[in-house]
Amino acid sequence: MLNIPTQSFPAPSSQQRVAPAGQSGRNKVALKPGHSLMDWIRFSKSGKDLTGLRGRLIDVTQEELQKHNRRDDCWTCIRGMVYNVTPYMDYHPGGEEELMKAAGIDGTDLFDQVHRWVNYESMLKECLVGRMAVKPTTAVKAIIPPPPLTSLAPPVSVAPPPDKDSRPRYDWFQTDVTVHLVVYAKRKIPSSGCTIVDLEAGILRLEVLLGKMSYMIHLRLADEVEESVAVHTAFSVGKIQVTIRKQDKRKWTSLGQPLEFHNTFLRKKDRALYYRDCVLVSKTEVNHNTYVFRLQFPRGTVRHVPVGKHVYLKTLIQDTEVVRPYTPVDESLVAASQHSSQESDLYLMIKVYPDGVFTPHLNNLRIGDQISVSGPEGTFSLRPLREIAYLYLLAAGTGFTPMARLIRLAVQDSDTIRKTKLLFFNRREEDIVWRCQLDELAANNERFQVEHVLSEPCESWTGRKGRVDESMLKDFLNRPDGSKCYMCVCGPTAFTELTIGLLKQQGFSEEELHAFQG
Repeated sequence: MLNIPTQSFPAPSSQQRVAPAGQSGRNKVALKPGHSLMDWIRFSKSGKDLTGLRGRLIDVTQEELQKHNRRDDCWTCIRGMVYNVTPYMDYHPGGEEELMKAAGIDGTDLFDQVHRWVNYESMLKECLVGRMAVKPTTAVKAIIPPPPLTSLAPPVSVAPPPDKDSRPRYDWFQTDVTVHLVVYAKRKIPSSGCTIVDLEAGILRLEVLLGKMSYMIHLRLADEVEESVAVHTAFSVGKIQVTIRKQDKRKWTSLGQPLEFHNTFLRKKDRALYYRDCVLVSKTEVNHNTYVFRLQFPRGTVRHVPVGKHVYLKTLIQDTEVVRPYTPVDESLVAASQHSSQESDLYLMIKVYPDGVFTPHLNNLRIGDQISVSGPEGTFSLRPLREIAYLYLLAAGTGFTPMARLIRLAVQDSDTIRKTKLLFFNRREEDIVWRCQLDELAANNERFQVEHVLSEPCESWTGRKGRVDESMLKDFLNRPDGSKCYMCVCGPTAFTELTIGLLKQQGFSEEELHAFQG
């Protein structure tokens, strides 16, 4: 009998590339009626034989895989598992051409370029042919677990950094009532850095994000503790202290039993996504189709999503795992005070699409219902903003979400950014989210300016009209002599690609541009 291994997703070898909330990082094609994601879920559950093998699972040789490379007979391999994607062709949002690039070959690398957050195992479960007889290298990394840990001695890292002395380390001490775990990062921790702690049922998982690297502590604690955690970070010296309260005043002889990936220092992209269940505590209407969902993390979770990063929401819809990325916002555009890094609630501004798959499900959640949320992801860095004087933000629709926290950072927390300008594209006036807050901020703060652009304005609209083009950008952008500037773009794929191209035509370099597309 074929042994199908349990794979973690995303696989350790994958490369993240995602787009803004609800958008794809690739070009989408118009699907035929009846070929939406929900239609695919229904079709795949219909009981039809989608593999042509009548339910059998086989070992597939390289030679056999190569034979199935046509539109009407298309197999591909993802992390050592082979799928017959022929039935999925007409349902694929990226179109037939994109799928055919992986026809008859190992498509893992192609898949990872844009699909890391998609749970293909669930989506293509009924298309599974079997596994490769000789596993590709990428599959080995995803399937073979590390050897079990037997002590607190540091294991050999899967992907150790070049200088082993630069590896973070940890220590611990205790009092009668508390246990303190201390991480020494051996480098300054940027203020945009991130420590994520999850404590549940005596299991402690701590992840420290240091640039592109990730340091993890993963333990079954030695004795019972209260599920509340305090985290204190000394950014300049690179020290993080986690404090946990004991349930009983007993002396511990050890911190606990190491679990998978304990004391490892890996590239962030080599970590599988980790989800925790959050509770919906409120839903606030923003406009006719957009809401702010407030999610509360478990008591034992401490996390901070840095500016410009996003999270993934995951849920089951008709027994199929569906995952979507969303960028958090703050409770309001300009909060009264800086949020604590231990703030327990997450605010997500999400547009509900009536004919969508994920957002109607989210919209139907009741207060108190749960949904799974990942830790922070994304490639955005605050480093370029440290030396600029002018920040330009170009957003279309819900592409505004990553801009919201950038605006607040620029006008409240930055001493160097003299001017922040937002060019905000929408279809109609009623589609503009947080318009009152934006206009009020612009009126009360000379360092911020917003201009609204409507593609379908009413007759009384006196603002900008149309779509992004060269003349509009020339009029909006200015670069005072000798001043450094930075541009951020977010919106539907076509908008982002067109805008980035126009900005480059106007002489802005790659180093001055960021598109929120992973």
